[in-house]
Amino acid sequence: MSSSEDEHSSDSHSESGSRKRTPSPFYLPLNVAFYTFLASNALAAAYAPIQDCDEIFNYWEPTHYLDHGYGLQTWEYSPEYSIRSWLYVSLHAVIGMITRIYSPHKRTQFYVIRAVLAFICAACETRLYSAISRTLNRRIGLLFLIITVFSPGFFHASTAFLPSTFTMYTSMLGLAAFLDRRGKNKIAEGIMWFGTGAIIGWPFSGALLLPLLAEEVFTSMFSGHFGHTFRQIVKGGIRCIVILGLEIGVDSLFFEKFAIVPWNIVAYNIFGGEGRGPNIFGTEPWTFYIRNLLLNFNIWFILAASIAPLFVLQSLFGRKAFSSSQTLLRSLAFVSPFYLWQTIFTVQPHKEERFMYPAYPFLALNAALALHLILAYIGTNKPGTLMGLIPGKVKFIAVAAFMLLSINAGLLRSVGMVTAYGAPLKVYDSLDTPGLAQEGDFLCLGKEWYRFPSSFFLPHSMRAKFVKSEFSGLLPGEFPDASGVQTLLAGISANPTGMNDRNEEDPSKYIDISQCMFLVDSYFPSRPSTSLEPDYIHNTKEWEILACHQFLDASETPTFGRVLWVPNLPFVPRRFKRQWGDYCLLRRRQNPS
Repeated sequence: MSSSEDEHSSDSHSESGSRKRTPSPFYLPLNVAFYTFLASNALAAAYAPIQDCDEIFNYWEPTHYLDHGYGLQTWEYSPEYSIRSWLYVSLHAVIGMITRIYSPHKRTQFYVIRAVLAFICAACETRLYSAISRTLNRRIGLLFLIITVFSPGFFHASTAFLPSTFTMYTSMLGLAAFLDRRGKNKIAEGIMWFGTGAIIGWPFSGALLLPLLAEEVFTSMFSGHFGHTFRQIVKGGIRCIVILGLEIGVDSLFFEKFAIVPWNIVAYNIFGGEGRGPNIFGTEPWTFYIRNLLLNFNIWFILAASIAPLFVLQSLFGRKAFSSSQTLLRSLAFVSPFYLWQTIFTVQPHKEERFMYPAYPFLALNAALALHLILAYIGTNKPGTLMGLIPGKVKFIAVAAFMLLSINAGLLRSVGMVTAYGAPLKVYDSLDTPGLAQEGDFLCLGKEWYRFPSSFFLPHSMRAKFVKSEFSGLLPGEFPDASGVQTLLAGISANPTGMNDRNEEDPSKYIDISQCMFLVDSYFPSRPSTSLEPDYIHNTKEWEILACHQFLDASETPTFGRVLWVPNLPFVPRRFKRQWGDYCLLRRRQNPS
């Protein structure tokens, strides 16, 4: 749109000399920005390892059950607890069902679902890029694009099958609506998007709306437009109620009982009681998110955290840095959701990387704003000032070096993660060999159970099972086999045995190793084997290796090698080199010798 307007403006100027060329609000046209986002997300869809076993067992496996009639089931999907939404899962299962029409390969369905997520994420990113460029400054929009495309955090979050990723999408759309005031219903639209993320995705993400909504209410009270704002809030609330009704209807149909999943999630996490709640699954120190965000965003996280004081200093001593009129209050309203989110989850004992996903768009915006203010200060040539004494070429080289360092650090982190932990997405390829897998074969998982990439990687004739390992918590069970809609609903609504919300081990989840025809195992030279986790890979009498891939031995690899990709070249000092183990697919020998 903007490029065609620019051409028309330029032609008119050349013909009459009476009209000036209208500057584009974008450094990169929207179509170029979209394809840039899409390229980055597509690489994540193809190569990003699955970082969280919750993604596998709470989302990929139920989706596999809807598409294929069997799959692994966690306690969260038991109707007794019902703290996972079937509406969210069903949206992805529909993509898998459509893909089955064109391809019978389950792995293709897995990657098509990821590809669709990459497309949706790119569309949301482009929408927010457009709003930032038009309403704040096109340089801020370009910086937002750079941060989003080259940050490891977005690389992993963009195509993850997790409610926190879904709320990241809706956060982008909601933030864009509050930024973009061109329409009459932008407040209602923003409330709707944040509400959609909270209802279908993760209810806690609704906290991100609060600073934006508070600023709208506060300013409208003093500007005489409170009536309009109130009507917009009511419209947005009505839309959220409709979405909540859809959520309740779908989940109640699946569970065959009245279920309000968003409330069940809140009740479990906040009112779980003694021996229940999220903290039984492990806690982390208060520095966890600082360290994690430094790894996934490097210098961008520091900039994002510094934006509030920079805004105050700029409003007190600096010149106007934005192309549109921005009050300090409105500016702080847009940067404060990141601080709020960081505070809420820092004080919670249970911490996981995915909990930060909904706030990633705000982190990127904050960092872009901070760098924009710094560049505006550096770019001044006013005589008698410090920046005025520094030659322009020196400042340009310093800024370029900073940008290249940040971008390369992000790329090296992403490449490092793919090469270090990508084996679980590759080792199952051998199972596609014709005639290898027979009907009724079991593939068993021991100490590597939490890295299983889902039943989408197994042939139709094979089921995943668990053998006992050193892990002593609650493993997933299995949905009842289903062959149609009626049996699917019956399987979903049935209360499974051996489930609890206290992470207590259920021995019935295991089978004996003698029943396993295939086995996935890992070997690390630095880790001794135990009676529950023997060295299956080197037990060549009973097992043969079908495929092995390198897997990072994190305990033996120096910090630098764990954080970034380090090439395995002779001149690289050992103190920087990454150390490796093996991640293997094994088959039981038919005639042990």
